[in-house]
Amino acid sequence: MKKLFTIAAVAVLSMTSVNAQDFNLGINAGLPLGDAGDLSSFSAVLDLNYLWDVSDEFEAGLTAGFSHSFGKEEEFSTGAGTITVEFEDVSFVPVGAAARFNASDNFTIGADLGYAIGVNDGNDGGFYYAPKLQYSISESLDLVAAYRGVSADGGSFDVATLGVEFKL
Repeated sequence: MKKLFTIAAVAVLSMTSVNAQDFNLGINAGLPLGDAGDLSSFSAVLDLNYLWDVSDEFEAGLTAGFSHSFGKEEEFSTGAGTITVEFEDVSFVPVGAAARFNASDNFTIGADLGYAIGVNDGNDGGFYYAPKLQYSISESLDLVAAYRGVSADGGSFDVATLGVEFKL
């Protein structure tokens, strides 16, 4: 059993040393869309991903992060006067798989898929998806545009984001 474990450990370590890996940190700002835009005014998103080179053009790996959308305050007129409604902040912790296709030296097309854990009260989370377009500014910095959605209970919470990603 020890020999099998040792052989497996050596095989895994040799594969990880042969294949390049990237650890990335993304910081994004966004605008909630659709139903999310009725409840929230602005979003801040932090992304972490760890990617392995599958080929020269394709990377795959794991992703996690934190998304926080700030609740709106809306005023409604009624026959008796004005009512002010404050919507609560909405937060998610998305966890899933990441894939990136290097379309050229400067452009990358990607997607993250997984589950977004709802953090605030009454937020059960749901299926998480985030198609992305990335433009390489330098060897260690990308500009990232993404459409992030959490789909649950027949509805969705969608945010369009723009940010930067640092290769660490």
